[in-house]
Amino acid sequence: MIAKIPKPGKSFGGCIQYNVLKKDAGILYADGVRTGQIAHTIEDFNAQRKMNPGLGQAVGHIALSWSPNDKDKLTDEKMVSIAQAYLQRMKIQDTQVLMVRHKDREHPHVHIIYNRVNHNGKTIADNFQRQKSIKICKSLTLQHGLFVAQDKQNVNRQQLKGMDKLKYELYDTIKAVSQKVYSMNELKQELAKQGIGMQYKYKSGTLEKQGISFSKGEFKFKGSEIDRSLSYGRLSKQIEQQAEQKQAKALEPSLADQLRAVINNKDTGKEHSTQQHSFLPSGFIPVITPEPDEPYRRKKKKGQGQDNDQEQSRGMHM
Repeated sequence: MIAKIPKPGKSFGGCIQYNVLKKDAGILYADGVRTGQIAHTIEDFNAQRKMNPGLGQAVGHIALSWSPNDKDKLTDEKMVSIAQAYLQRMKIQDTQVLMVRHKDREHPHVHIIYNRVNHNGKTIADNFQRQKSIKICKSLTLQHGLFVAQDKQNVNRQQLKGMDKLKYELYDTIKAVSQKVYSMNELKQELAKQGIGMQYKYKSGTLEKQGISFSKGEFKFKGSEIDRSLSYGRLSKQIEQQAEQKQAKALEPSLADQLRAVINNKDTGKEHSTQQHSFLPSGFIPVITPEPDEPYRRKKKKGQGQDNDQEQSRGMHM
């Protein structure tokens, strides 16, 4: 489950017409507004915004989307229940709400239109919405046993728009470049070539690096906001490991060096063998007399013993 949060708008009429009049759109839930006619719905939203005329951008709009893998689990009632829990945790309460389901995409999604002027005429704050939304979406996804993507590779980039599209562009570029560099300075230089800025966050009053952020154009995101793997701690550790692996590989002998070492060892062995016989006179051929076999020696001794016995016998008869 993810949430897309565009900037607050000024026209309830334009936002409501776009969402309600879309093909196969269906209103799932409404609180504080009439839904019989679009004109009445718009009139009700505008009537409440007049309680706080100083708030120009009173139109709140959020699109909640789920994975296609959750299609069979998500009935209209289930989507409304999750959306209500989402709004409560986002502190979007005590105000007019309209929920409209669209079926123009493969994945289930619902559009939430709400009045940033609540029932008491007070403004519903929109600061830090995206950061809070990410945590809430993850929590609700786990709570309801919905599909959790293992990585960003499964996301259809072509359907992304606005800030989400930019985040994924940054993610893809930073991940690709970070796998080819061996220092954080090198990463910064390579990203700059592609129009991406890299800034550090330092611990207060020190030069100790505590965080990292990336920027493109006028937009800037924390590394962890783009993806957890792009936090300063994880990114610097990854690049440090790559540098260590490169250094270790450089110290390893190449196959050619190993072959030379084997050949040199063989040559050294031959020279050593030649040196052992260098003291012999020229032309000298050693003669090696083989030792008699053990059985032959035993047989000879046995014969010699019989001859001695016969000589002793002759001497007695004489």
